[in-house]
Amino acid sequence: MEETLERPLTRAQQARRQRVLDAAIELAEEGGYDAVQMRDVAARAEVAMGTVYRYFTSKDHLLAETQIYLAGQLQDNVANQPARGDTPAQRVMDVLERGLKTVNRRPELMTAVFISLASPDPAVVECHIKMIEMMDEIVLSAVGQPAPADIADRSRMISRIWSSANSGWVNGRSTLDDIRSELRTAVRILLP
Repeated sequence: MEETLERPLTRAQQARRQRVLDAAIELAEEGGYDAVQMRDVAARAEVAMGTVYRYFTSKDHLLAETQIYLAGQLQDNVANQPARGDTPAQRVMDVLERGLKTVNRRPELMTAVFISLASPDPAVVECHIKMIEMMDEIVLSAVGQPAPADIADRSRMISRIWSSANSGWVNGRSTLDDIRSELRTAVRILLP
């Protein structure tokens, strides 16, 4: 099978792609998953439908990419304002609390994002893997040094619990307080 190399996006392409992403975020915040229709995204972003599909294979891919965008914002936040706390557990909970604030402030968007993650679309799966990697990086940076030898495994478990707990919230099985409690328990056990 022949592998193709992807070229980096030009500034103009990056700007168009970001407008599409921003439009999807706005629509999801206004009306959730069902409000994100590709034709509406294209209209709001002021691009052709073909442009939307050039960057995103499906609505679910587009929404899954918003999760990467939001995780990038959390990474930037942590880089600009390092995790607070005297212990690794306190620092990790500090950054996870910042992520929960986004969930709390943007419930329609976050619900749409987590619904999209159920898609078998390979692009969505790739986004979900990327998001977990980003959460791992966020957790690892919060842990600091010296870190336990198996910190990568511990961080991965925290990231998976984050994802699972948020999925439960989207499906109405848990509240934000439930998520917070599950994360505190996981962090306490994994980062004593």
